[in-house]
Amino acid sequence: MKKLPSKQDVRRQIESQVDDYLAKGGTIKTIPQGISGHENQQGLHRPIHQLFDQPKQTHTHIPEVLAALDERKKKKSNIKKPSVKKPRPKEKIIYDDFGEPLRRIWVEE
Repeated sequence: MKKLPSKQDVRRQIESQVDDYLAKGGTIKTIPQGISGHENQQGLHRPIHQLFDQPKQTHTHIPEVLAALDERKKKKSNIKKPSVKKPRPKEKIIYDDFGEPLRRIWVEE
């Protein structure tokens, strides 16, 4: 298994890349907070009063449809399905003589 780099390793790698970039003549610009990277600023953030400027709509309930849905729920709750547990495969790790993991296999039990 590959060992993932630690946070310190990642930080050191990024710092060395930044140092190399600066050593080759690159520059780092400081961007003030609140500036967006989007070229078209319109439509990104609408004022909240524009979101809720329409009047509240009333909902129309259809009694026949609701009654049919309730009946279906009752029928489904009365039907009991037999519970059959299927055997699931389980993961097993194969170790070498020194206790290091070699590979993972799936075993059906």
